[in-house]
Amino acid sequence: MTPRKFIKPAAAAAAFAAIVVAGIVSNSPRVRAQNDVDEGDSRIQQGLAIAPVHLNLDGKNLALVGLGSYIVNATVPCNECHGAGPAITQFAPGGNPYFGQPKMINQTTYLGGGRDFGPVLPGSPHIISRNLTPDKTGLPEGGRTFAEFVQIMRTGVDLDNLHPPCLPGAVNFTGCIPAPFRGDLLQTMPWPGLKDLTDHDLRAIYEYLSAVPCVAGPAKPSDLPPPLQYAFPVLHNDCF
Repeated sequence: MTPRKFIKPAAAAAAFAAIVVAGIVSNSPRVRAQNDVDEGDSRIQQGLAIAPVHLNLDGKNLALVGLGSYIVNATVPCNECHGAGPAITQFAPGGNPYFGQPKMINQTTYLGGGRDFGPVLPGSPHIISRNLTPDKTGLPEGGRTFAEFVQIMRTGVDLDNLHPPCLPGAVNFTGCIPAPFRGDLLQTMPWPGLKDLTDHDLRAIYEYLSAVPCVAGPAKPSDLPPPLQYAFPVLHNDCF
């Protein structure tokens, strides 16, 4: 089995330049580039440089990973909503830029989901951000295919059916989403700044998310406080 390849964010831009000069990108079956990717795009190099975690580049398209990182980390910072745990855990100790500190992302919670947005109405389930990291299959968002990922990003559909619509006349909203809200949607998705991206940009985001480290979910629902227990099926993420 081929060992996984990891790259440190600080050296990512230099590594990309070296690969291009050596001609490896176009010839290697493990780290490949496609003809429709502009390897000279400055966003690619910037994205590789600002990735806050070690990236698994084994079998990945390096140019797409870099572009995806630029979109995820610089254009529409996904970790602000999808960082695991409360907002205060988004940054590592001493790395909160809102306190005038040099920004350092908390790598242990990066894109791991679990941010509580509260209920849409009193008594209804809390809306919890999903885990975007890859599971043991290597596919992001807990094993979603690219086609499913595009569907979610374009329409906001909840493929997990985690919070189904309440039955007509329901007065108890526990576990369901009441009208006029649509229970088949993720409520906060599709995010306006992402739904109109090109298919190429969505592919770049997907490629980047497949390269970030897995953030494992809890072992069982009872390990979480009650609002988060509703989101257990999508927060739980097997890394191995």
